[in-house]
Amino acid sequence: MSKAAELAALIGSQTALSNRNIIINGAMQISQRSTSDTSVHTTGFFSCDRFQMVYSNEDELRQTITQASDGPDGFANSLKIQTTTAESAVASDERSYVIYRAEGQDLQQLAYGTSAAKKITLSFYVKSSVTGTYAVSAYKEDGNDIVGSTYTINSANTWERKSITFPVDTSTAIADDNTSGMAFYWVLMAGSDYTSVDNSAWGEYATNNFFYGHAQNGVATTINAIWQLTGVQLELGEQATPFEHRSFADELRRCQRYYAVRENTTGGLMYYGKTLQAYGTSSVYGVIADYPVTMRATPTVSQSGTFGAYYANSGNNGMATTIGGLSATSHAWRTNGWSGNSNLVAGHASVMYAENGAKLIADAEL
Repeated sequence: MSKAAELAALIGSQTALSNRNIIINGAMQISQRSTSDTSVHTTGFFSCDRFQMVYSNEDELRQTITQASDGPDGFANSLKIQTTTAESAVASDERSYVIYRAEGQDLQQLAYGTSAAKKITLSFYVKSSVTGTYAVSAYKEDGNDIVGSTYTINSANTWERKSITFPVDTSTAIADDNTSGMAFYWVLMAGSDYTSVDNSAWGEYATNNFFYGHAQNGVATTINAIWQLTGVQLELGEQATPFEHRSFADELRRCQRYYAVRENTTGGLMYYGKTLQAYGTSSVYGVIADYPVTMRATPTVSQSGTFGAYYANSGNNGMATTIGGLSATSHAWRTNGWSGNSNLVAGHASVMYAENGAKLIADAEL
C-alpha cells in the first residue's frame, strides 16, 4: 500500500491516526505466562497475553500453543496452535476457539444502543496449513447479542491479512465499566450444534448461531496442523487501516492490567518487596509488593517457588518455602499473617527474599 493510500484509508476510517486499535497485544509481543505450552486441551490462557484458548467436549484433541518467532513482514511474533493429537471425528457438541475480551469502558466510542452506533472493523493476519472457510463471531455481553462472519484461508502456510466489518447494533448499550463488553472468537473446531443458524446480523445469542458458516475443522482433526494469528486490530469504521504498532513497554503495561508476575530470574537469592512487621511473637504481616500497574479489579493472587523472610531482631531465616496468608488488595500482594518463628518481638521488621524462579502472580483477567 502506498503512503497516499494509507492516508486515504485512515481518513476514510474516521479514526484517529493513533490510539485507534482497541485490541491489546495484537502483535503477540507479550507472553508473561510462558512461551510454549504442550498437551493443551482445557480452557485457559496460554502463551500470548489476553488471548484465551477454549475447548469444549473434545476427546483426543491435544495441542501445543506457542508464542512463535514467526510473522508476516513487520511482525516478530504470532500465536501458534499446533495439533499434536488429532480429534478422530468432530461430534455435534464439540468446539474449540481463540477468544479475546474487551472491557466495556474501552468500547464506549462504538455508541451501541443509540442511533449513532458505529460499524467496527476487525483485521488480522492468519496462517494455517489447512485451507478453507473459518468463522469469526462477536458477542456483546449486554443484551446477549451475537453477530458473525467468515474468512477464507486461500493458500496453505502463507500469511494472509483478513478484514471483517461488523454492522452497527442500536439495540442495547455496552455498560461503561470494567466488565467484559464484547468478545471476539476465532473458531478452529465447531460441531453442527453451533453452525446451523445465520448470524450475519445482530441478534440474540443461541447455541445454533454461535459459529455460523464455519466449515473447516481440519486444524483439530489433522495431526501437526497449524493455525497462527497476529496483527489483530479492532477499530471504528468500515476500513481496515495499517496495523498500529505500540512499544513493547506500552503493550506490557496494558497487559499487566489483567495479569502481572513478579519473578526472581537472577539465578540466585533476591531480596525484594516492602518491609514486613512482626505481629506478636510468631508471625509477620504487611504489604509484600505493589502490582506494577493498577489492575482491572482486585485480582486472584498465587505463588510458586520458595520464599522466606529474615528478621531484624535476630538476622535468622525465620520462615521459608511459601508465603503464609498471601492475599490481594486493590493495589498489592500482602500477607495477613506469615508464621514460622516464635522468637519475634512485636513491631520489629523483617525483609522478604525469593529464591531463583520464585514468583508472585496476580490475575484479573476478564
